[in-house]
Amino acid sequence: MAELTSMCNVGKELARKLESVGIRSAEELTRTGSMEAFLRLKIRYPNVCLVHLYALQGAIDQTAYNCLPETIEEELKRFSDSLRERS
Repeated sequence: MAELTSMCNVGKELARKLESVGIRSAEELTRTGSMEAFLRLKIRYPNVCLVHLYALQGAIDQTAYNCLPETIEEELKRFSDSLRERS
């Protein structure tokens, strides 16, 4: 199993947070998906923001968080906004 920090956009701090919500490897993050991983993080760490969600998706897609296609960014933003509306 590959370490989380081997993924694009995932540094030690994000890896630590992911591990605290039960995601311990690159494969687990890929299986879980960016939205579910972000939701778990948001519950435990309310201050995570949209950039974290972009970073997670970029990690899965093996691209820099600021190079995601616009359509993906829009979908992720809608998801993030929907979480705020539930609060």
